[in-house]
Amino acid sequence: MDNKWLYLIQNITENTAIACYEWIGKGDNIAADRAAVNIMRKELNKLPMNARIAIGEGERDKAPMLYIGEKLGKGGEDIDIAVDPLEGTTICAKAGFGSMAVIAISSKDSFLYAPDLYMEKIAIGKNFPNDIIDINKSIRKNISNLAEYKNCDAKDIVVMMLERDRHQILLDEIRSIGAKVRLIADGDISAVIAAASSDSDVDIYVGSGGAPEGVLAASALKCIGGKIQGKLVFKSKEQISRANKMGIKDMEKVYEVDDLVKNDVIFSATGVTDGYLVKGVYKSKDKFITETLLFNSYQKKSHKVITKKY
Repeated sequence: MDNKWLYLIQNITENTAIACYEWIGKGDNIAADRAAVNIMRKELNKLPMNARIAIGEGERDKAPMLYIGEKLGKGGEDIDIAVDPLEGTTICAKAGFGSMAVIAISSKDSFLYAPDLYMEKIAIGKNFPNDIIDINKSIRKNISNLAEYKNCDAKDIVVMMLERDRHQILLDEIRSIGAKVRLIADGDISAVIAAASSDSDVDIYVGSGGAPEGVLAASALKCIGGKIQGKLVFKSKEQISRANKMGIKDMEKVYEVDDLVKNDVIFSATGVTDGYLVKGVYKSKDKFITETLLFNSYQKKSHKVITKKY
């Protein structure tokens, strides 16, 4: 991809985060999400591209989301987009920890094209052998493999996961092993990046969350390194039918980074509220100050960008 897209995409997540600023702590997650979606759609439509939302937060009947299959841009290069305009809508509404505006772009047909489903995920950092994690094996086996390779005890492994009722059995098993568990309210994109980052004490991320977040997390890992495995979770025949229509035939497929993101990618995430990875947007007199993670896979470069906007 061309470097021209770096600033353009960074600018979009910055403006989206700024649009969410007035909704931080206001208790209205729907209004916060609507503000993010509206400004991101407006900004994307300004760009010289023929773009498609390959994976996002809903389909056409779920407006005001940036729906899967939506066409954007004013003409030009064929681009696919993976998007979460406001990761952590409830976090934003409660002025909590770790909401972000997130987008990734790549060439046409690069991203997994799938319905807005849940996805089981497991992720670790780079420089590990390919067989260290296996989503089809027990969490006990995965933690044991990781501890053995790191030459430490299972009790020294830090696991990050979403605090959800559906994870209770998984949580109990992890604690029975003796590993440490860091529960988060929301934000599994940042959690996967934290597990992959050498600057974090998180060793592994596990659990189920949105498929769009899985693709966005894989986009980040394609740039900075790290391993992720994901399996789509189907809860009905209707979901399977929708997936079939979008080209998905193997319902048990394990997706890794290059399955989720086939070609070079640019990833941008701007903090809305303070989080593990970036600080939230804040206002100082007549200007907004934002902090953004900007990654690209073709140069394997990562930047943390602080911007002042008047």
